[in-house]
Amino acid sequence: MSKTSGPASLVILLLVCIAGAVGWAGSHNGTTVGGVPLFLLGGLSTFALNWLTFIPAYLKQTERFFDLTGSGSCLAILALVLTFQANLGLRDCLLASMVGLWTTRLGWFLVKRIRQNHFDRRFDSLKPDFAKFLMAWTLQGFWVFLTLACALAAMTGTQNAPMDRLGWTGVAFWAAGFLIEVVADQQKRKFRSVSGNQDRFITQGLWAWSRHPNYFGEITLWFGVALLAVAELASWQLATLISPLFVFVLLTRVSGVPLLESHADVKWGPEPAYQAYKERTPVLFLRPPASS
Repeated sequence: MSKTSGPASLVILLLVCIAGAVGWAGSHNGTTVGGVPLFLLGGLSTFALNWLTFIPAYLKQTERFFDLTGSGSCLAILALVLTFQANLGLRDCLLASMVGLWTTRLGWFLVKRIRQNHFDRRFDSLKPDFAKFLMAWTLQGFWVFLTLACALAAMTGTQNAPMDRLGWTGVAFWAAGFLIEVVADQQKRKFRSVSGNQDRFITQGLWAWSRHPNYFGEITLWFGVALLAVAELASWQLATLISPLFVFVLLTRVSGVPLLESHADVKWGPEPAYQAYKERTPVLFLRPPASS
């Protein structure tokens, strides 16, 4: 084992342990299949799918289907729920629809990106190292499982709580977040399609309200999922409410905003126009631009 593989192996072990703890907590008061909690089967399926896809990816030294495997993992979890959970109430159907729509849109977006970009530079240093490349696939399985955890716990649970004001508020939050994310991504694609804008920063539309409106939408929609799911969670299942917090921390402290902000500072930092944009525009939360 190389010196760099040791830390990667420890990260893999840590991720599996945390996922195992969440799997134990979310399985309480839940449906079982052949004596195995359906919630736990959902978690196992996403790790198994990522690890199985890792094998040919490592052998061929390609990351081409990495993102699509993440989307496929979400669909695999939904397929398990819809196949083995016979006690789906209105909340559960709404949760399945919300997760399914989000996943379908993500998958379509990734298909188009793969057609345009046949490689991802993030993996250049990871692919040759077995442990580090496996860590990337394990991280993706972990991301899918923790992101969907509270929705999965509600859908695989035995409670069917009637819809109430908090539940409909969750649906409204999800719809608002989904719309913001879709609009922000579309505005950015349209901006980039204009000749001369491919290497420029966008300050139009929602991007005048936030430097990362798509991430704000993503965080908002998963907060809505948690609000809808919480009424069907009890005892240790409540630990799965870590889902929206996990999404928030991931996007604002780990892989989303920090990486893009650092890249933008290197690329456009010296430009007065970019500094002015940063000064007047919030990093994440939407704020209408001040009228001139």
